[in-house]
Amino acid sequence: MGNIILITIIYLIVALTIVLYVTWFERKFAARIHTRVGPYYVGRPHGFLQPFADVLKLLLKEDIVPEQADKLIFNIAPIIVFIGALLTFSVLPAAKNIYISDLSVGIIYFFAVSSLIIFGVFLAGWGSNSKYALLSAFRAGAQVVSYEIPLLFSVLVPVVLSGSLKIGDIVSSQKVPYFLYPVFGWISFVIFLIAGLAEENKVPFDVPEAESELVAAYNVEYSGMKFALFYAAEYTHILALSVLGAILFLGGYRGFYPKIGPEWLYQAFWLFIKSIFMLILFLLIRWSFVRIRIDRLILFSWKYLFPISLINLFLAGLYKIFF
Repeated sequence: MGNIILITIIYLIVALTIVLYVTWFERKFAARIHTRVGPYYVGRPHGFLQPFADVLKLLLKEDIVPEQADKLIFNIAPIIVFIGALLTFSVLPAAKNIYISDLSVGIIYFFAVSSLIIFGVFLAGWGSNSKYALLSAFRAGAQVVSYEIPLLFSVLVPVVLSGSLKIGDIVSSQKVPYFLYPVFGWISFVIFLIAGLAEENKVPFDVPEAESELVAAYNVEYSGMKFALFYAAEYTHILALSVLGAILFLGGYRGFYPKIGPEWLYQAFWLFIKSIFMLILFLLIRWSFVRIRIDRLILFSWKYLFPISLINLFLAGLYKIFF
């Protein structure tokens, strides 16, 4: 019990620290794509202390609650969203024997707690008593429902190939990373990237935000640390999806070269490198395309991604049966 609590605390500290610097990394990454500098002065020469300055600024901002808002729902929504994003890490291993909980249904648990995020989004939209926030929450719900199914089908391909919902078993079954499997491995990996971006409401799928139409998003009425919780939850979840993608498709903590140093450190290093690779893919797609209309967004999922992911899962099942 003591070991689990210690590992949980370490996970929490490491995850939140990485999330802080994911925000910095994305801004520097976007700046390079746009040929500009990005964060620079706070922690010169590259703005390494900018995330801490952001946190301090948000802590000092006034916490404003709209007069007509449902105060209980309004206040609890950001907490639910952040907790839902943070709980996903409880089944993600840092190495073979370093995890909070290695559940036999780890994949199901991951997406079950992820669903708390959209629940919190609806609460934020409703509790704000703002038409802009409510409309954005409806958009977010329609988008998540549309892209959750192709995302789950893409995730089920590694599950079918490994014959297990346990994350440790999926990693150990990858003598060859699953994204290298011809046809269905490639398709599943691409769908995971597209649907994962849509789940995070990132460009080109950031329809719930759409500043030109909805002012900001479902969190338009939030300020200070409550807004920061929404912001942190977004980056926490995209980091968790990056780690999950590395585990499902890139072999997780399995390395490519002779082991150097302690086994756990070697495995954690390779999982970190693969997760950063997945994160860079997400960011590269995000900053390379423009936003698309919501009708085309929903149509693309139901007309193309859904049938392709379903057929792809069927092909993976046939491969598992016959080969």
